[in-house]
Amino acid sequence: MQQIINFLIRYKIFLLYLLLLLISLIFTFQSHSYHQSRFLNSANYFSGSIYSFFDNTTSYFGLREENEKLLQENQRLRYQLYNKNSDSIQPLSSLENDYLVVRGRVIKNSYSDQRNYITIDKGEKDSVEQDMGVITSKGILGIVENTSNGYSTVQSILNEKSNINAKIKNSNHFGSLIWDSKDYNTVQLVDIPRLVQLTIGDTIVTGAMSSIFPENIPIGVIKKFDLDKSKSFYQIDVSLFNDMTNISNVYIIKNLNREEIIELQEQTETND
Repeated sequence: MQQIINFLIRYKIFLLYLLLLLISLIFTFQSHSYHQSRFLNSANYFSGSIYSFFDNTTSYFGLREENEKLLQENQRLRYQLYNKNSDSIQPLSSLENDYLVVRGRVIKNSYSDQRNYITIDKGEKDSVEQDMGVITSKGILGIVENTSNGYSTVQSILNEKSNINAKIKNSNHFGSLIWDSKDYNTVQLVDIPRLVQLTIGDTIVTGAMSSIFPENIPIGVIKKFDLDKSKSFYQIDVSLFNDMTNISNVYIIKNLNREEIIELQEQTETND
């Protein structure tokens, strides 16, 4: 207590000055609207900056939750898109529903090998099976090759064994999508006949002949094409919509009618 008293006695003149300065400032702000408004504006700016900082901080930590909501909404919308007669995501067993959509994430990705594979965090417990199609928000990614209980490996379209039915958008001219293993941004569309009119920039999408992917899933655009005169077919380079070096969120698609289609086709071929 004695130390406090000694401090007040030692700095009494300075403390008196601060008190008088505070009183004069109060009277100044109260008697002059200009000074008052400037003070309030400064106070509002300061408090606004603090609120903005805390809001930005909260928003940053809430991004994961918001991103999760957006992914769920995308999954629901894609389900409705691929099941045009469906008004909701339930029930999956309805005869009107042709496709099952499962959301997943990439945990391992390769794109520089001749046979590239991608590992995703969804497996048998999530209803993922072999030969299900895998896409992103931008386009196709590949086909499920092997599954475990909680994970799956996907044969990337950047795989020399990959062969996917594709067509030129807004036409019925289709061919096979393959990869020559030269460029991870470019795949090849073959077996398009020479009578087809092609233009650089034409969009390539999945074809109706596929029992794995829904029709019209984006793939890429025509980058270059050459005519193989000996075979009368084009060799087309397709620039992918997907950046194959930067894949995160994916959608796994199951054609619920695929087994029936394959069984019918095999039966027809056997009868022939």
